[in-house]
Amino acid sequence: MSTEIKVPKLPESVADATLVTWHKKAGDAVARDENLADLETDKVVLEVPAPVAGVLKEIKVAAGTTVTSDQLLAIVEAGAVASAPAAAKTAPAAQAKAEPAPAPTASAKSGPAARRAAAETGADLAKVSGSGLGGAVTKSDVLATPAAAAVAAAPVAAPGERAERRVPMTRLRARIAERLVTAQATQALLTTFNEVDLLAVQELRARYKDKFEKNHGVKLGFSSFFVRASIEALKRFPLVNAAIDGNDIVYREFYDIGMAVSTERGLVVPVLRDADTLSFAQIEKAVGDFATRARAGALTMDDLTGGTFSITNGGVFGSLLSTPIVNAPQSAILGMHKIQERPVAVDGQVVIRPMMYLALTYDHRIIDGKEAVQFLVTIKECLEDPGRLLLGV
Repeated sequence: MSTEIKVPKLPESVADATLVTWHKKAGDAVARDENLADLETDKVVLEVPAPVAGVLKEIKVAAGTTVTSDQLLAIVEAGAVASAPAAAKTAPAAQAKAEPAPAPTASAKSGPAARRAAAETGADLAKVSGSGLGGAVTKSDVLATPAAAAVAAAPVAAPGERAERRVPMTRLRARIAERLVTAQATQALLTTFNEVDLLAVQELRARYKDKFEKNHGVKLGFSSFFVRASIEALKRFPLVNAAIDGNDIVYREFYDIGMAVSTERGLVVPVLRDADTLSFAQIEKAVGDFATRARAGALTMDDLTGGTFSITNGGVFGSLLSTPIVNAPQSAILGMHKIQERPVAVDGQVVIRPMMYLALTYDHRIIDGKEAVQFLVTIKECLEDPGRLLLGV
């Protein structure tokens, strides 16, 4: 019986996708739930699993084609056996020695980004140790292999040549570029700065980090402090959590916090839903899970949809100060930066403290400078006196 393989239902916010890679060719045997192809949208890479076991009878769409929801991609003949030529290729090995059934392919434990990197570098996924969630092989794991290193080290041009390469942008990179330009063209963006003394947070983490990890199974990082401080500030200044829709201001009385994560494909912003209801441990676990799945290419559409306010941390790359761009249609974004020991004046004395510059970029159409400054001061106060986060003062 023939079974149609179609493009999965795409969310309303995603118009189409690009069929990046076929992992099977016509005539190949396929197992149920085996990934047949990768579809790249402007947000995530989606897998197209086989709904039945059989043979890939016909491929309707070539790699590189733009496709839409429910479009026919291929035909699988359920219950069929691979064609003779394909079987003949494996006959000598079968005659030499009967072997146990092979373990699941590496692709079952690797994301689309990892598989693409393996195809480009010639790395054998079956021999790559995975550092991702559940032992999944990530793109970083593939790029760390000798095969990938050899490709990277290969000369691009002979000495004296002025070579250049033209590579099409991925859909994600193109979408990022489009959104950033749109945000700057349609919003009145302005950035205000402040600095925060993180001594109290560092001392609190040092005092409870071991017990926290033992009780909750996750390390106590800085993310949870900044998320909780941001929520406290958003409650006091609701316009920062609002958005413009035509001539209306839409006030959101919920707090979905986007946490920017850098991946090899570009920056993605998975969303912490109802972050005001989450404990410090739940926030740390969610942020860690986002980072792992983002780098493995395993985030879903739901992970990346929505958000009322975003936080980005350039400090992990050494950034001392920056002006982040708002993730439209949101109205503001908080930029964290590198923690650096600096001399500061405290009670008339010069002392060395772990300082961080904070940046708040906001849409000046609905957020006035006074509110933006006070919003950032609220975050500063909460972080310099973490007890405020527990008492709500």
